[in-house]
Amino acid sequence: MQVNDILRVKGGTLFTVHPDEPLSRAMNDMAEKDIGSLVVMAQGDLVGMLTFREVIQQIVKNGGHVGETSVREAMDAKPLTCTGETDIDNVRRMMLEHHARYMPVMDNRVLMGVISFYDVAKAVVDSQNFENKMLKAYIRDWPAQEDAESDVKL
Repeated sequence: MQVNDILRVKGGTLFTVHPDEPLSRAMNDMAEKDIGSLVVMAQGDLVGMLTFREVIQQIVKNGGHVGETSVREAMDAKPLTCTGETDIDNVRRMMLEHHARYMPVMDNRVLMGVISFYDVAKAVVDSQNFENKMLKAYIRDWPAQEDAESDVKL
């Protein structure tokens, strides 16, 4: 299974923010849209990722206030990325190793989407459920014991 398989099911809604936007506005957007991340884009290029982790870290750094902080000050300027052709097992490994909950999907310099750790986990569970159903169907169609015994010659 590849990242494209997840994006096909998930859909193509993308939420982005400019690095010079106030962090408070980005936080409001995240809360209103009930999303955990925003891709930070400038002049058509990915320049960072803003998640609730970076927001909370910045608030703590500011003594409990957002203040006049910009997205650029809080964002992760070097987020992990993948392509649509990246294997899900690779994505899962990368996300676990780097404690990343969100990963932009890129096609060269074009943002194709964002996948979350939830999306990856759901895809794995769905795949396992499908495989489980197929195995049960195969076992259900197994030849009867009598048929198998009649094939054995004494």
